[in-house]
Amino acid sequence: MLFLPPQCESTICGEGQKAYPNECCGVLLGSIEDSGDKRVKQTQAINNAQTDSEQYHRFLITPEDMLNAEQAARKLGLDVVGFYHSHPDCPAAPSDYDRDHALPFYSYVIVSVQKGEAKELTSWELAADRTVFLPEKFLKEE
Repeated sequence: MLFLPPQCESTICGEGQKAYPNECCGVLLGSIEDSGDKRVKQTQAINNAQTDSEQYHRFLITPEDMLNAEQAARKLGLDVVGFYHSHPDCPAAPSDYDRDHALPFYSYVIVSVQKGEAKELTSWELAADRTVFLPEKFLKEE
């Protein structure tokens, strides 16, 4: 389960709207409980490094940006517990491309941005065998 504070949900939706008609992306910083639940404390937006001609349907987080996110998390006493991105004018469901570039364990939050307005927000976790994304329950929590 993913615990997502309302201010983090609002930030993700805002980033999706700001990036429209392209995809936004970023990391979820938080903690992992003994139960395996992930508790998001804050988000960190990352510049979509995908080529300009592909940003409307793809995002890319560079190794350097990932390293910076990991270092920022450590300074705060947190972990990278997942990632977020937007799907402009598409459902908030992971694509085959998303699956091919994901890793098990992490939460993957997707916001659907329809005609510039954030709509549905969902969370997913990749199965251990990497064949399918499973819907992840999330609770909005302060």
